Amino acid sequence: MGPHGQIRGYLNATPQQGRETLANWARFRTAHNADEGDMNVVTEAAARGLRFRSGSGSCVIDRYATSSARYREIACLVHGSRASTVVVAAALPKDWSRLAPQLERAVSSFAT
Repeated sequence: MGPHGQIRGYLNATPQQGRETLANWARFRTAHNADEGDMNVVTEAAARGLRFRSGSGSCVIDRYATSSARYREIACLVHGSRASTVVVAAALPKDWSRLAPQLERAVSSFAT
């Protein structure tokens, strides 16, 4: 957390809840962000067929603005033998270079 309660960076894992798939993940995630009210959602990179500790996944790196801040995020759908999970790591752009190594390490080591 930053000054005035502003979220500077976060990591979240949530069970798959919608129609997201490994194949449609990049489109699904950016559309989901826009549906939640995020503005100026821009996809910077996307990849499929990525290896995770307990399965495979698709990831997108994007950036967007909320009503109170701008964020850059790595969001992945990880499909394991028992579950599929959405993992999101985000930070304010000004904090990205400092927090990205930790966030990327946490995402890449995720097991579901």
